Amino acid sequence: MKIISFHGHDQRVRTGVVLQDRVLDISDWVMNLPLSEEATQHHQHAGSLPPLGGILRWLSAGTDALSQLQKHVSQCADQSQWALSDVALYAPVPRPGKIIGVGRNYADHAKETGVAPFEKPRIIFKMPSSVAAPGAVVQRPQGVHKLDFEAELAVIVGAYGRNIDASTALRHVAGYTVLNDMSAREFQFDISPAQTTFAKSMDGFCPMGPWLVTRDEVPDPQNLEVYCWLNGEQMQHGHTKDMLFSVKALVAYVSEFMTLEPGDIITTGTPAGIGAFRTPPVYLQPGDHLEFEVTGVGKLSHSIA
Repeated sequence: MKIISFHGHDQRVRTGVVLQDRVLDISDWVMNLPLSEEATQHHQHAGSLPPLGGILRWLSAGTDALSQLQKHVSQCADQSQWALSDVALYAPVPRPGKIIGVGRNYADHAKETGVAPFEKPRIIFKMPSSVAAPGAVVQRPQGVHKLDFEAELAVIVGAYGRNIDASTALRHVAGYTVLNDMSAREFQFDISPAQTTFAKSMDGFCPMGPWLVTRDEVPDPQNLEVYCWLNGEQMQHGHTKDMLFSVKALVAYVSEFMTLEPGDIITTGTPAGIGAFRTPPVYLQPGDHLEFEVTGVGKLSHSIA
């Protein structure tokens, strides 16, 4: 099942399920979903208000949220009122709580950077404010001239979890999406100490989408191909089987140190071919168009201004 955040002509932020070339609007249904007891307790403890709607509300409904949605869609599929081509997409989770990146998680990428594979995942963060929608025009900030791309499979967390065992880690995954982990390399490589989080967190530096594909449609996240094209030329092609740390290993590792929450994003690293390590380097310029694909998940595109 493909779940989207979108708006139509009235600009209302909506939630939908993609049914071939149509969209079933589930916004009102989602708003009426009861929170799970765990979500209620979490927000009470944190002193925060729970999400009133959207994908975050659905993710906060508990372990049977997917089965509830499947039942609703089966009953209402013929009521789809939008053509997919007529809606504007947001990132599937427009403002996640955390975006947790993993550096040099493919052996070929580690090799091109000239470092030995890490013994533990190298954790990097992107700020939630960096999220951009599918089809976005991302502005290259003034003073940034080494703007780079990284095609990645992104994991969308679907349940609270701490100290998760790797053998059950995928139960905490709601689904997957495609993400470009954009980076201003001068802040990452040219200064000391490196400002990696800053380099990856500028406005628009996290294009993501086009949708959340539910976990049941991706039975093995280590059996997917990852691509990036720049202006029609293939720049990256990797396979998730080559990750040094699998999706379930990353979920387990991160949860040793922090609670994973519904809507958090774990972006799993990029294969070889990024611009910084090409000869000569290839950095993004105004007018460039990028396309990304993860097989079984979807295609994401955006441009640079």
